[in-house]
Amino acid sequence: ACLRLWSTFFSYNTTCPATMVFLEPPQNILNLLRDALPATTGDASSSSSSIAATPEESEEILAYVATLAASLADSQNFQPTAWYDALSPYLTSTILDANGGDGQVEECVEKFRSLAESSLMDNDDSSDEEDEFGGEELTNIRFSLAYGGKILLHQTKLRLRRGHRYALVGQNGVGKTTLMNAINNGKLEGWPIDLKTEYVDSGSNVDPVHEAKIVFTHLTASTGKSDAECRAILEDLKFTQAMMDGTIGELSGGWQMKLRLAKAVLVSADIMLLDEPTNHLDSKTVKWLEDYLLGLKQTTVLIVSHDTAFLETVCSDVIHYEQRVQWGPHRKLVHYAGKMSAFVKKQPQAKHYFELATTDLKFVFPDPGRLEGIRTSTQRFLEMEGVYFRYPGNDKDTLTDVNLKMTLSSRVVLIGANGAGKTTLVKMIVGDTTPSNPDQCRFFIHHNLRIAYVSQHAFYHVEQHIEDSPVSYIQWRFKDGYDKEKIESEAYKITPEEQEKIDAYNLEEIWSRRLRGGILEYEIKKKNVREKDNIYVSKDELLSMGFKHLLRQTDEKIASKEAGLDLRPVTTSEIQRHLDDFGLAQEFGTYGKIRGLSGGQKVKLVLAAAMWNCPHLLVLDEPTNYLDREALGALSEALRNWGGAVLMISHNKEFYSSVCTEEWLVADGKVTVVGESEEREMKAVAKKKKFVKEETGDEKLDTAGGNTNINGDKYKDATVNFWGATVSKKEVRNYDKAKKKGDVATMRKILQIPMGKVMPGYEELGDGKTVPN
Repeated sequence: ACLRLWSTFFSYNTTCPATMVFLEPPQNILNLLRDALPATTGDASSSSSSIAATPEESEEILAYVATLAASLADSQNFQPTAWYDALSPYLTSTILDANGGDGQVEECVEKFRSLAESSLMDNDDSSDEEDEFGGEELTNIRFSLAYGGKILLHQTKLRLRRGHRYALVGQNGVGKTTLMNAINNGKLEGWPIDLKTEYVDSGSNVDPVHEAKIVFTHLTASTGKSDAECRAILEDLKFTQAMMDGTIGELSGGWQMKLRLAKAVLVSADIMLLDEPTNHLDSKTVKWLEDYLLGLKQTTVLIVSHDTAFLETVCSDVIHYEQRVQWGPHRKLVHYAGKMSAFVKKQPQAKHYFELATTDLKFVFPDPGRLEGIRTSTQRFLEMEGVYFRYPGNDKDTLTDVNLKMTLSSRVVLIGANGAGKTTLVKMIVGDTTPSNPDQCRFFIHHNLRIAYVSQHAFYHVEQHIEDSPVSYIQWRFKDGYDKEKIESEAYKITPEEQEKIDAYNLEEIWSRRLRGGILEYEIKKKNVREKDNIYVSKDELLSMGFKHLLRQTDEKIASKEAGLDLRPVTTSEIQRHLDDFGLAQEFGTYGKIRGLSGGQKVKLVLAAAMWNCPHLLVLDEPTNYLDREALGALSEALRNWGGAVLMISHNKEFYSSVCTEEWLVADGKVTVVGESEEREMKAVAKKKKFVKEETGDEKLDTAGGNTNINGDKYKDATVNFWGATVSKKEVRNYDKAKKKGDVATMRKILQIPMGKVMPGYEELGDGKTVPN
C-alpha cells in the first residue's frame, strides 16, 4: 500500500521531471495528524529546530502520511504495529526532531491511531441510532469473528442497549449462530464480563446426554428456581404431568423448544439470545412468546429467525450482515433503528425478507420415475377409509375414522396444534405404524412407493457424521444401492425376536417379489434348499409369521433398485452435482465438514440426501425451520414444479399456501379435508435406468486418441447359454461378478461355450483358445 501510494505521490513529465504533485488527503484525518504531533511541529510554518524539513516539504509529507493513514482506516486496520510500520519512516528525522528518538515517533503514531479509531467509532456509518434512542448502553465494542479459517466479521461494531429487541438478519451461512455462541460464551473481544446471557438454541444439534434428562428435574437444576416457579411456567405452557416426569428426548420438537424458552424466562438474564425460537411452535405458543418479549423492559433480546412476521411484531431494531465495496471482502454488522419494515425501506434490496421469492438460488428436484400401475397424476397411490389408530397402553384413539387419499398431484399441508396427531398420521403414511383396526378399514399404500421423509429430528442422523463432508455422508448412506440409514433405523431394524422366527422358518433370503392376482408374493430361498425349489409366499402370510421388518427392508431395497440406485455412481463429482441442485456449493459439500454447516445448510443436505432415491412422495416436517427467505423461495418454486406428491407439516401459512392447495386439519382425533389438489402434468413416467459412466484421466486420453475399445462394460448380460437354455438366477449373479472382474474364462464356463467355439452375440468372449482383446 505504501509503495502504491508513493508512486502516485510523485508525477513526472518530460518538460519538468522534478515536478511534485501535492496530495489532498481527507481533511479530518489530516487534522487528527496535526493534533497528534508535538506542539512545536503541529504548525508547518514554525521555524522550530525540531522540524528537520522545510515548511513546504513538511506540508507535503504530512499530506502523504495522512493519506496512508486514511488507507489503513478505510480497511478497518487499527493494529498499532501496522500503523507504526507504515507511518514511522516518514515521520522519523523528517517532521520530528531526530534527537527525540523512536519513543517520540511511537508516541505520536499511537496518539494519531487512537484519535483516528475514536473518530471512526463516533462517525461510524454502520448505525443510524441516535444517542437519545433510549436505554442503558450494555456494550459498545469493535471486534472480528472467524470460524475455522473463514473470517465472518472484520472489525465490526456491536452496540446493544438495555430493553431493546434486536433482529439479527442475514443469509444462511454468514455466521449468525456463530456470533450468538461467541456472545453466550463471552468470546468476543472487549465483551463485558459482568453481563449475564441466556442462549436458547434452535435444537439443530442433538445431544443424547441432554435428551436423557428428566424434564422437571432439568428445569429446576438449570435455573436454580423453586419447584413451584418451575411448575407454574410449565403448566402455563400446557405441559402435562407425564411430560414433566418424562425425558427431554421423549418430547417433540415443539415441546423441547417450549422447555428451552421456559428455562430462559426463569433465568432473567441481561441479554437473551434466541436462535430460531418459533421453530416447531404452534400459533398459540408463538403468541405467548410475542407477548412475553414485548413485556420485557430490563432484558435485551437478540433474535435470529426466518419468521419475518414474528420479527416484525417483536423487534425494535435490526442488525444486518452487510458487505460493501469499501470494506473489502469481509462483512460487518450494520444497525438500523426501527422494525423490519422500516429497515426494508432504508435498504430496498433487502425486500426479499418479506417476499417468498428467489433470485439466483434455485433447487432442482429429480423426477420421481415410474410407479407401477400409475398412469395418470390423479390415480391414487394411497387410500385410507375408516382408519383408527391408538397407541399401545392408551385407552383413547389418537386418530378416529380417517378418510384420505393421495395422488402424484397432491400438494397437502397438515395443520393442527402441537400434540393433535399430525406426526402420528405421517408415521402411518410412511409405514412406521399401522392402523389399530386393520380388518375393519381400507388402508392401501402402493408397494413400490418411494417416500422421502424429512422429519423434525432429521438432524439427529446427520449429527452422527459431523466429522465427514456432506459428500462422504451421502456416499456412506447410498453406496450399497439402497438407503443404509433407513434400513438401520428402528422402523426397519430386525428385532431379536423376529430374527428367531426367521431362523426357525429356516429362511435364508428373500430373492424377489411379484404381484399375482392382486396379491403380493415374495420368493423365499430357504437354507440348504435348491434354488429351483424356491417358493412364493403372500405378504399377509409372512406378516402373520412376524416378518414385518424383513419385508420392509425387502420392499425398500426393491424400490431403490426401481429408482436405479444400483446403477447410480456414488462418486464425489456425481454427488456434488446433486448437492449443487440444492444450493450446497462445493466449498461446503466436498471440502467442508458437516460440523461447520449452518442450520440452513444442514437442511439443504438433509433434503438433498432424502431426494437421492428419486421419491414419489416427499414428506416435510416443518420445512421452513432454519432456511432463509431466499432458500424458502427456491424450495417453494421447486415443490410447485416437481412431479411427485408433497405432504408437509408447517405453521408458516405464507410458505405452505404458496405450494399446497389441499389442507388436512387435525383436531380432536379427526382429520378434515379442505380444498383439493389440482391435476398436474404426469412426470412419473418410465425411464431407462442409465447413468453416464465417468471417465478416468487415462480413459479421457484414450478417447481423445481415437481408442473406442475402452469401455469396461463391453460384455453383454447373460440370458441364455450356448445351447439355448435359460441361465439360472444364481448363474446370472456369478456371471455379473465375473463380468465386473473381466474374467472371460468364468463367463464362458457359465454360458457353457465349448472350447474353440464362438457364441453368436458374445464374440467379445472369444473362442477360448486366444485371449480376446
